[in-house]
Parts: sequence; C-alpha cells; structure tokens
Amino acid sequence: MHASLDGFVAGLNGEMNWIHFDEDMFDFVATMTAQADTALYGRVTYEMMQSYWPNAGDKPNASKHDKEHSAWYNNVSKIVLSNTINESVLKNTVVINDKLFDKINEIKNQEGKNILIFGSPRASHSLLNEGLIDEFWVFVNPVLLGQGMPLFKNILQVTELKFVESKIFSCGVIALHYEKILK
Repeated sequence: MHASLDGFVAGLNGEMNWIHFDEDMFDFVATMTAQADTALYGRVTYEMMQSYWPNAGDKPNASKHDKEHSAWYNNVSKIVLSNTINESVLKNTVVINDKLFDKINEIKNQEGKNILIFGSPRASHSLLNEGLIDEFWVFVNPVLLGQGMPLFKNILQVTELKFVESKIFSCGVIALHYEKILK
C-alpha cells in the first residue's frame, strides 16, 4: 500500500495523485504478483481496478507494465470485501460480506500462491483487526499530506511486526516489508 510520510493512503477526497512511481517499482511489484494467484480488494479499489486493468494491456500505447499487469489481473482469482456488489455477474471473483475471519482463513488454507491486497485501506483495516494480514509492504512516498485517510485506523489490537527488508526506488519511495510476529 502506498502511504505519505505522515501516514495517509489517500487525501480527504480519496485523491492519490501524490503517489510516486517509476519503472523499477513496476518491475518490483511484478515480482510480487508473480508469487500470488489471488488479489483481495475492498469495493472501492476493486471498482477502480476493474475500470482499468481488464483492457489496459490491449491499448495501442500500452506500456510493458500495463500489458503484464493486465494479463495477471485477468487471470488471477479476485476476492472483494463488499456488502453491495453482486457476485453473480462477476468473472473469477468471490464477494465476501460476512464471516470474514472464517472465509479468509478458508481461502488462506487452500493450495496455491500468495494473496495480495492492493490498496483497499478500509478492507485492510478490517483484515488487520481480524488478525488476517501476515505481511505488510508499505510504499512510503516523499510527501506530507497533512490530512486524509490514515494508513492504520481504529486498530483494535496490538500487532507486533518484524522488519524483513526495505527497498529504495529512484523516485524517492521507500518500500518497507514487515512480517507479523506469530504468538
């Protein structure tokens, strides 16, 4: 998830035009998606992704990243946390609207690769409060927003983390990787 240095993931109106990125970061994220066969989103992020990625790789001016990520997005299983989306009209997508802990653990215990959460701060807050997030990748951007949607909000329990690694990108973003300490 991208965050400002002062801990926000979006501006007051959901704006994310402050996020820095470069080709190195796109390549780095591609190594993460290669290790995942499931993407998890909240409704807002899912709708944003769905409006762009299914056809992004087909456009005449599509970048290498657009082609690669579009292909991954179209093939990966998707989970959406939502009370309003109708699952019956979605392709390769499961909607979870209740029993979050049980349903996510059931998916986590199946054979397969990793589950990635892209953005989706409200969904991440819910998953974190249920103890369902095992690793964190936070992409800290060199910007101070002053206000907006916080990276972590209304956390109900202490979650101890172990630092794993960091990566610095030429655009000034620092990726921080932490794992949850299991007790």
